[in-house]
Order: sequence, then structure tokens, then C-alpha cells
Amino acid sequence: MWESLSATFGKFAEQFPIVFNALNVGFLQTLKLFFVTLLGAIPLGLIISFGSMSKFKPLSKITRIFVWIIRGTPLMIQLLIIFYFPGLVLHKQLWGGGESGRFLAAAVAFIINYACYFSEIYRGGIQGVPVGQQEAGLVLGMTKRQIFFKVTLLQMIKKIVPPMSNEIITLVKDTSLARIIALQEIIWAGQAFMKGSHGISGQIWPLFFTAVYYLLFSGILTVLFNKVEKKLDYFRS
Repeated sequence: MWESLSATFGKFAEQFPIVFNALNVGFLQTLKLFFVTLLGAIPLGLIISFGSMSKFKPLSKITRIFVWIIRGTPLMIQLLIIFYFPGLVLHKQLWGGGESGRFLAAAVAFIINYACYFSEIYRGGIQGVPVGQQEAGLVLGMTKRQIFFKVTLLQMIKKIVPPMSNEIITLVKDTSLARIIALQEIIWAGQAFMKGSHGISGQIWPLFFTAVYYLLFSGILTVLFNKVEKKLDYFRS
């Protein structure tokens, strides 16, 4: 028995550096998709929220229908449609080939999806600011732009931090869906050792280590968002 355990440990020690390096490469892809999604979805979500609140009825109707469709369908389906539709239906290789093309398609899908979720959070935050404060700003001679940035925006941020933090932490885990179009993120890298990768096959333990990456990253974000919420306590009413 001891010989068997010793052999197993020796094999693990031999394989671990290979697995660790592959998981790091996959996690970098996960991080890249995460940050690119945030950079695109945060401003786009604000634009979409303005469209949904527009007094121009056709624009607000179209925007809300679009948001409803995106929020009401699985992100996985959206990924598949965005990646395969141009080639299968339009017969155009819109995304190009290789890993860079898959990443671009995944980024577009994630940005659109999360922008729609963020837009509803923005809308709730903006509409949650008392109208009387905006009217007071107009009385004081402030422009609508000044009222938004100096009155509405600061209070909106306080209201939206908790729901935004939940969505962003969900995004950490949702990046794993990108493997449906064969983007080589961290779970793809871990699962590859079950099928055969770098001379290693039939091993499930690398998948457990992928969970550690997600737990650590989510934990760091949770701590950061808690600190942000405490910093914004001066807006407590």
C-alpha cells in the first residue's frame, strides 16, 4: 500500500508543474475575457439604460424588447449564435480563425449580454433618485447634464454597487461558458487533462484546482466591493 501511495504521490509531483502552468495560461484567458467584458459592458449598459428610459417611445420600446430578449435567453445560446451565425448563414468568416477569433466572438457575446443586465441596474438606480432633487437642481440653474453628473450619478452609484457586484462576481463564473465555442479558458485547460494533454490523460484532479482559481478571484472581488460599499456609506439616507 505504501508503495502504491508513494508512486501516486510521485506521479502527482511530476504532473503538477505541467498542470499548474496550463491552468495559469487558461486563467489568463479567463481574466482577459472578464476585464474586456467589463470595459465594454459598463459604458454600453449606461447607453442602453438611457435608450430604455427615452421619452421617444419607439426607441424605448425597441431597447426594452432587445433587453428582454437578451435577458430571457441563455448566454450559451447567444455565444453559439454569435459565433456560428456569420459563417453558417451569411457565409462570411466574421471572426477570423484561431483562438483570437473565438475570443473576439466570446467578448462580443459577453459584452452585449452583461450590458443588458447592467442597463436594468442603471435604470433602477437612476429612477431611484428622488425627482425632487432634480427639480431643485433646475431651480438652482443647473443644466440637465450638471444635475446628472453632480446629483443623480453619485447617488446612483451608491444604489447600484450591491447588484453590480453580484453581477460582476457572476461574470467570473460565466466566463467558463466560453468553452462552448472551444475558447481555451481555465476549465477547458483543466478538462483537457481528462482527455489527454501534455502527455497526461485520465486525470480529474486538475478540475478541482480550477475551482480554487475561481474561489480566490471571487473572494478578492468580494473584499474589494465590500470596501467600496463602506466608502460610499456617506450617501446613506
